[in-house]
Amino acid sequence: MFTEVIQPRFTETDALGHINNTVIPQWFEKARDPIFRFFTPDLDPKDWHLIIARIEVDYKAEVFYNAEVEIKTWFSRIGNSSMEVMQQVVQGDRVCAEGKAVLIHYDWNEKKPKAIDGELRMALEAHLVR
Repeated sequence: MFTEVIQPRFTETDALGHINNTVIPQWFEKARDPIFRFFTPDLDPKDWHLIIARIEVDYKAEVFYNAEVEIKTWFSRIGNSSMEVMQQVVQGDRVCAEGKAVLIHYDWNEKKPKAIDGELRMALEAHLVR
């Protein structure tokens, strides 16, 4: 499991005084950086090996400006060429949002999914939570 601590910014709040719902998917994307690095260690977009097939976000509670949040990230499934990434936003002792993303290991030259195998699979499986 990966964790990242984020201090919400004032600009991320909305008229209701809490973090806007459009911010959570951005936080989730940032917290997936450790996963991206398995495929592209220097995060060079010209050498990218993933595509996103699906994202889901369930909002459970408000997130507020004045307290840090922890983003938890892990794999719930690793298939032949795809993986399911689960994420949570936790503020204080509350899970405020949960998300799921399906990523596909992709070969841009061949324009098709690429197998997840060998050392790459072993590295990913170290973060698999069933």
